[in-house]
Amino acid sequence: MRGPIAPSHVPIARSRSERFDDLVLDAVDRLKPRWSKQLASVEFVVEDVPPLSELGDGPERVGGEPIPFGRAEAASGSDPASVVVYRRPLEARARDRDQLGAYVHDAVVEQVASLLGLSPETIDPGYDDRH
Repeated sequence: MRGPIAPSHVPIARSRSERFDDLVLDAVDRLKPRWSKQLASVEFVVEDVPPLSELGDGPERVGGEPIPFGRAEAASGSDPASVVVYRRPLEARARDRDQLGAYVHDAVVEQVASLLGLSPETIDPGYDDRH
């Protein structure tokens, strides 16, 4: 008969935000074989929600663009280029972890494409098949 599991052997529970960060890193890793040179100096950041400046006024938002899932910012001065992915809008849209992973991947592809001035299909040839 086994005794209780020692605390050092119990896996550490990962928070929702940590699991989301892992999905973003997985998406970036999937792009690196083809785009490692272009992505070498790009910072990938997760924020919970878009800033108010990206949302516009509430009533205007209803008929306008959907809530953004991310943004890309070109390098400026000493600040490196960055891709920001918004966790809460993506989590709200996904039914399950697999769908969330697909949405995160698409958001990363779209923002990398925007940053590099290319189409998402150029960044990830499978992108068009999912849309």
